[in-house]
Amino acid sequence: MFGLGVIGLLIYAYTIYDVVSSKFGGQNDKIVWVLVVLFLPLLGTILWFLMGKKTTI
Repeated sequence: MFGLGVIGLLIYAYTIYDVVSSKFGGQNDKIVWVLVVLFLPLLGTILWFLMGKKTTI
C-alpha cells in the first residue's frame, strides 16, 4: 500500500513539473493548468495527460 502512495506522489509531482516546464501560447494557460492540477490532483493529472499536453506548442 505504501508503494502505491509513493508512486501516486511521484506521478503528481511529475505532472506539476511537466505543466511548469511546458511551452504555452500564453502565461495564463500555464497558471490555470497548475491550479487545476493542484486543486484536483487525480482529475487534474488525468486531464493534463489527455488534453493539456496536446495544447502545448
